[in-house]
Formats: sequence, structure tokens, C-alpha cells
Amino acid sequence: MNVFQRRIAGLSLVLATLSTPAFLPHRTSKLYVSDYENVLGTSFEMKVAADAAQPAARAETAALHEVDRLNKILSGYDASSEFSRWLRAGQKPVAVSTELYEVLALFEQWRVKSDGALDASAETVGQLWRSAAKQNRQPSEAEIAAAVAAVHQQHYILNAKNHTAQRLSSAPLVLNSFAKSYIMNKAADAALATPGVNGVVLNIGGDILVRGEHSEQINVSNPRADAENDLPVAQLQMSDKTIATSGDYRRGELIGGHWYSHIIDPRTGRPASEVISATVVADKATDAGALATSLNVLPPTEGQALVAAVPGAEFMLLTADGQRLESAGWKKLERTAAPAVTKAPAMPTKDKPWDPSYEVALSLELATPTGGGRVHRPFVAVWVVDSKKKPVRQIALWYNKPRWLHDMSAWYAAYNDQFAAGNNNISSTTSATRPAGKYTLKWDGKDDQGNPVPQGTYTLMVEVAREHGTHQLMKQEINSKKPQHFDLPANEEVASAAVDYRKKTDGQ
Repeated sequence: MNVFQRRIAGLSLVLATLSTPAFLPHRTSKLYVSDYENVLGTSFEMKVAADAAQPAARAETAALHEVDRLNKILSGYDASSEFSRWLRAGQKPVAVSTELYEVLALFEQWRVKSDGALDASAETVGQLWRSAAKQNRQPSEAEIAAAVAAVHQQHYILNAKNHTAQRLSSAPLVLNSFAKSYIMNKAADAALATPGVNGVVLNIGGDILVRGEHSEQINVSNPRADAENDLPVAQLQMSDKTIATSGDYRRGELIGGHWYSHIIDPRTGRPASEVISATVVADKATDAGALATSLNVLPPTEGQALVAAVPGAEFMLLTADGQRLESAGWKKLERTAAPAVTKAPAMPTKDKPWDPSYEVALSLELATPTGGGRVHRPFVAVWVVDSKKKPVRQIALWYNKPRWLHDMSAWYAAYNDQFAAGNNNISSTTSATRPAGKYTLKWDGKDDQGNPVPQGTYTLMVEVAREHGTHQLMKQEINSKKPQHFDLPANEEVASAAVDYRKKTDGQ
């Protein structure tokens, strides 16, 4: 080979190297966001990084189709689902779908791994506690013992050769610990298979999957200060992972003035109490979901050992006695704190400043459509104006397509310029699973620059608009000199709303 040939060969090698995926420049993608209510009984947020709006829309359709398909297989609430039909089939081998077989197999594997902390028949004990709570009593020792005995049996066997599942007991079973995570994973696969789609984020009720060419900021909800805009207990930066959180808040039973978690230890028949929140990051969605629930049930030392056995998994536990426990690699996931921004000093005023021990809390329940089907969450804006109607603080902005933001005309006049300048939140929040459509938002008495406002009269503005739907503007005047409670009238888009000016709750 002469010098000229060697140079040509060398140039060809360089061009081939630069053409490999590792050296190609990242595609320019735009993030498309959609929010729904009443998906798998909770809220659903989907973010698609795509080349254009059309592939993003196709990816959203593909993901939702997969959610619907798998829900018809795995749902324990739909009497016509394959799982529900199998439960009614009696104690005989039944040929089941690949998906139902896989989820049943996962439950059995994790029942063994978790030493019984995860068990599909935990519903037996859950039903007992819910029934007793309706009578405002705890279950008796005899009732708990009977429920635990029902749990401690083999409930089904799987035959891999014939692909059958056979029930062996009559104990009620639910697949929640795996069904949601399993469905998230399959839905993400469907979205990413769409040409022109480069990344996807799925947030189903607080469990979040991030996949593809996208990195997402994740806020971890504070279980004792659980408003949508409360300060998180941790902030992570995540890609190609799933994060799941489970805890004793949001769902449970109030008996005799004492709160009991909905998470039951199937080995003892009693609600979990030592851990109040467990957050797990893992490569597999099903691992994250299984570990988050298990860590609420197991003593922290056993939970740590269980996570350590799953490659790539990390955790953070918050315990009832105030401890924060983290795995060795958790800190590597946390975002580096941004440098403090020096704020302009507040202008001197003769008025007394807002009492920092008080807050305004808005409890908001969005209306559920007739028939209970999936529906786009409406656009919602919440902000505060002073006695001169001047905007003071934007509290929340939820939307799907920015081009329709002008439908919220009052918010648009007050805050669109700020939105257009790029000052908006792009993070996601992991938390215990929320009921569909129910949210809490708080105002701490500070303005948009972070300065305390003077005491006085302010108006909380709540604007709700739906594409091809109605427009609602709700207002509530608040005087910061004394505690107050207001129930706002319901309307077509808002099932209920209440405003409280009150002492700050725990966790602030």
C-alpha cells in the first residue's frame, strides 16, 4: 500500500468512526407534555422528546393504547379483565396470557426475595383493616390471626410448559405492586418505538420512568409536607431509570384519631409503621416498584440488604423516628445545589410583614367525567393578587399545549410574559400514589422574588379551562390577620375546593 492509499484508508477510518452513534451529534428534540386524570386510578403525565409534534402525538397514542390493553389484562378493579376472570375460574389450571403469567411470576419471585413482605394476598389483611375502620375500630387479635393464616398459604402455581396458572386458595389477590410498574415499562417501549421519538418520561401517580435521550429533574416529595409545591426532601437528575416512592401518607385509615398506613405487613397483619416513605431508583420499573413497597414493610436493615442485592438500585428511607437513611450511591444521583441567588432587598414598608409561621393552603379536586374514563387534565393556573389586583405570586401552572394558554385569559394577562421568558417548572415529582384529580397547593406569603409580603388582604385566583370545554375563574379574598377557612362553590371542572389561612403544617 503506497502513501496515497494509506492516507485514503486513514481518512475512511476517521469518517467511519465519526459516523458511529457515539460520535453523532444529539438530535434536536422538543419536549411535548400531556397530563391525564383517571389512568390506572390515578394521575398520568407523559413527556415525549421528539423531532416534531406529530411523532410525539403518535407516541402518546401508542403508550395510552398499551396502558389500556394491559389494564384489561391485569386490573383487579375491572370485573371483565383477564385477571378477574382467572380469579373466578376456580381451582383448575387456566391458560393465561404472557403478560398475566409474567406478573404472577414476578409476584412469586419477589415474595421469596422479600421474605414475604410482598405478597399478592396482602389484600386479605387490607380488606380486614378497611372493614374495621368503617366501624371506627381496630381488628381484633383473632381477626388478624385468621387473616395472616389465610395469607400464609400457597395461592397459585404456574406451569411454564403449558403456560397455565392454577389457583390453590380462595384468598383475594391484587397485583398492584407490579401491575403499574409493568404497564409503565411496556407503555414506554411502545412510545419509543415511534419514529421521530428520542426520549420519554412517564409519571403514573408519582412513579416515574425516564427512557431514551432525555434527562429529567426529579423532586422527591416530603411525606409530611405533601402539597404539590412544597419543598422536596431531595432533587435528583435521572436518565434511563425508574423511580418509585411508597409511603404511609395519602392512603390509609383513620381509626380512633390515629392514622394507619394502607401498606400492610402480610406476615404480621398490621400496617407498616417504622418507615414513612421509601424512594427507590432502579434500572427496571418492576424492581423499583417492588422495592419501594418492600422497604415500607421490612425493618430498615433488612430493606437495605434487599436493595443491595439488586444491581444498580439505590434508595432513600425516611423513618417515623426522624432518620434519613440512604444507600451508598444515592448521593451520586442528587443534583448539585444551584448557587444561591442574591435577591434584591424588599422595599421598606410601614406594614407588618407576613407571619412566616402561617400559610395559605388550597385543596382542589378536579371533576371526574361521567363514566369515570380517562380524560385530559384541564389547564389550571393558581396565583395571588394584592388589594390593587396586582399579581404577587404564581403558585401553579398546569397545561398540555402552550398555544392554548390564552384560554386562561386572567392568568394570561398577569403572567404570560413571564412564562414566555422561560421561567417555568420542568421537573417531575415522585411521591406515594395519589387519588385521581386531588391536589393541594400552598402559598407561604412570599412574592415572585422570594420576599415576604406585608400583612393585609390578598385574593387567591384559580382559573381552570378545558380545550373544547368550559372556562372557570374562582376567587377567594384572604385577610392575613386571622385564621380563616372557605369552601368554594363547585363547578363543571372543579368538584370541590377549599382555602385555608392557617398555621403551617408539620414538615415546613
